[in-house]
Amino acid sequence: MDNLPDCPGCYQFLDETGRIIYVGKAKKLKRRVASYFQKEHENRKTRHLVQSIRDIKYVVVNTEEDALLLENNLIKQWNPKYNILLKDGKTYPSILVTNEYFPRIFQTRKINKRSGTYFGPYSHVPTMHTLLELIANLYPIRTCKGAITAEGIESGKYRECLDYYIHKCGGACIGKTSREEYLRWIGEAKEILKGNTRAIEGEMVSSMKRLAEELRFEEAEAVKRRYLMLENYRSKSEVVSYQISNVDVFNIVSDEKIGYVNYLHVTNGCITQAFTFELKKRLEETDEELLTLGIGEMRKRYGSKSKEIILPFHVELQLEGVVYSVPQRGEKRKLLELSKLNVLQYRKDRISQSDKLNPEQKGVRLMKELQKALGMGEIPAQIECFDNSNMQGTDAVAACVVFLMGKPSKKDYRKYTIKTVEGADDYASMREVVRRRYSRMKAEGTRLPDLIIADGGRGQMESIREIVEDELGLSIPIAGLAKNDKHRTNELLYGFPPKVIGMKTDSPLFFFLTRVQDEVHRFAITFHRAKRSRHQLASELDEIKGIGKKSKAALLKRFGSVKRIRSANEEALAAVIGKKKAKIIRESLGNEVENA
Repeated sequence: MDNLPDCPGCYQFLDETGRIIYVGKAKKLKRRVASYFQKEHENRKTRHLVQSIRDIKYVVVNTEEDALLLENNLIKQWNPKYNILLKDGKTYPSILVTNEYFPRIFQTRKINKRSGTYFGPYSHVPTMHTLLELIANLYPIRTCKGAITAEGIESGKYRECLDYYIHKCGGACIGKTSREEYLRWIGEAKEILKGNTRAIEGEMVSSMKRLAEELRFEEAEAVKRRYLMLENYRSKSEVVSYQISNVDVFNIVSDEKIGYVNYLHVTNGCITQAFTFELKKRLEETDEELLTLGIGEMRKRYGSKSKEIILPFHVELQLEGVVYSVPQRGEKRKLLELSKLNVLQYRKDRISQSDKLNPEQKGVRLMKELQKALGMGEIPAQIECFDNSNMQGTDAVAACVVFLMGKPSKKDYRKYTIKTVEGADDYASMREVVRRRYSRMKAEGTRLPDLIIADGGRGQMESIREIVEDELGLSIPIAGLAKNDKHRTNELLYGFPPKVIGMKTDSPLFFFLTRVQDEVHRFAITFHRAKRSRHQLASELDEIKGIGKKSKAALLKRFGSVKRIRSANEEALAAVIGKKKAKIIRESLGNEVENA
């Protein structure tokens, strides 16, 4: 155990027969495995596990995310005795129509082909519940679990239940519904599960007309109610024209390591199957190679016999009797875009989960995205951003914030009081601050930033460049965050002459950049307000004899502003600077008193 590494990975516990009995993941293998043997476990199952361990194997990976995926695969492969069963696409719930004398319809996770016909699995469980509810409302199919036989019905073996009296069951067990009619209900329910609602609606319309002609209006009204329920469900579930029937739709989005593939099966304009999964790259496979693998996997898993497959691009895959479509417009294009929307959302959710498991990984990912967007040679591990703040040229200040691998490093933040610039000249103020910061860092040999960001557009960028490159001879990439007329950040500028870098305003990278901008603005404004408050306080208290620097500093720390000092009563002031000085201030500033 001492030889175990302190890095992410998966560990496997083996029993005396060499069989894997438990698989786990760890951020630090050595620490996690050792924890099993260093304390007495209260959980009985864990104690039995530890007592059964005879050997330990492990696999080292790069990240916790890799460990999670590897653990998942190993559990599926070996099904260890002490592991909880993982739920993937194979264990999503399905709908079973049994092959009993009077069949039942219900949801299940257990697959036994001899039990009946399965529909699914359903990765979106609410959709499955909606289907079951619709079928229950349309057809009074039994829900009892007991076996029903023709002999039992004839002999009067069964008794009606509550469902019969509340009209949720047709009473097949007591002979109130013939088997022929019952099986017709089951057949129609199966068509609904397949997505073939149009054909059933047509039969219902014909049935209504026939019953109306025979003056059986109550029965026609009952069929009409069922027809309206089915029509309401179809109108909500139909996403494209019902003429698009029995097609498979695939789309893919990939990054450096993983390809995300979405699969939709459409019947009569309704999505009857939907699933998104991941394919981990091993040899830098192309999207075409990944999509080809995904097509085979999904059609096999769901048993699809569709003769048409809709794709975002052509693939070199020959399937007998299958036609490939790459639509550019129309209803099929709409389906392709819907598939892409699903795969993008899945990817976003997976990245979010990964970021929660390993927050540091999020910073690395964002910095790599920024590096790629700007075309930088190295990852911008250290980013510094500047901003100025003043009020009509008075109390001018500047601030610099530092981000290390996407996280604020507040100990490295710096405040600057503008010394050489008079009036409101933001460009001159920026040049002064940048000169002071980087000339000092250059002289002291401090690590320089990988990227400088100006809270402003081309003018601020040029001011920084004049000092950094022309005056100090440093080579540091410079970017700028420009705002629109509504004072909202809308573009990222980079290079000289500056060019706009294309970036979606709802992307995580754009959110990060605006966060950097908001942080430097907050830091500068806070410093400016504190400086202005001290300035205002000093200007009034300086004229009061008997109040020195220490007293003024204590008052500022306690009350924060001259307005609050004015409104404080003499007792509150005395608690800070004593009764004598409090009386002097009250007499000097007036008698505007509010009880503190």
